[in-house]
Amino acid sequence: MTGKLVLHEDPRSLNCYKIRLTAAHLDLTLERRFYDIMKGETRTPEFLANVNANGRIPVLQVGDRFIPESNAASHYLADGSALIPGDPFDHADMLRWMFWEQYNHEPNIATVRAWLTIIGVDALSEAQRLMLPVKREAGEAALALMDRHLAGRTWFVGDSMSLADICLFPYTSVAEGGRFELGRYPAVGAWLERVVAQPNHLPISA
Repeated sequence: MTGKLVLHEDPRSLNCYKIRLTAAHLDLTLERRFYDIMKGETRTPEFLANVNANGRIPVLQVGDRFIPESNAASHYLADGSALIPGDPFDHADMLRWMFWEQYNHEPNIATVRAWLTIIGVDALSEAQRLMLPVKREAGEAALALMDRHLAGRTWFVGDSMSLADICLFPYTSVAEGGRFELGRYPAVGAWLERVVAQPNHLPISA
């Protein structure tokens, strides 16, 4: 790993928090540069030309190179560490859960929470109102799948915490903000407590 590490982020985004949490577990220092996505600060010509042409954060800057996408950036930081399983099958299984988090978990649990706590029900568009029960059902299905997988096991992959756990933790931990009842998923609740209890855990508010 060469070059200064700079995290381009909106600190309210839990996708950004994933990268900070990964860095905390690895004792890595990140310089932080803040943007307000609600004010369009990641859509300026300067940002699009110099940081991420996709106009989104987080972006991890390594020297003069840039890695968009939270899970890709976290993987870069953790490469060669104990957060990535040495067994090839477990490594692939870790990636499976990280992909699943972005395709099945975050688009539903995080979106419902954002609609209810950030935008507010009264400000939702007609399309969002129609999609809300669909996304809620998909979010409940995601939590149920996690609960079944964690029943009788400590971590998502192998015998120790991996990036799969780090990437699934943020939006799961605040799911109740989207009115998901975590009490219905005891294995998920116990797993959240284990993640928080890790020595280098970084609170969301840090």
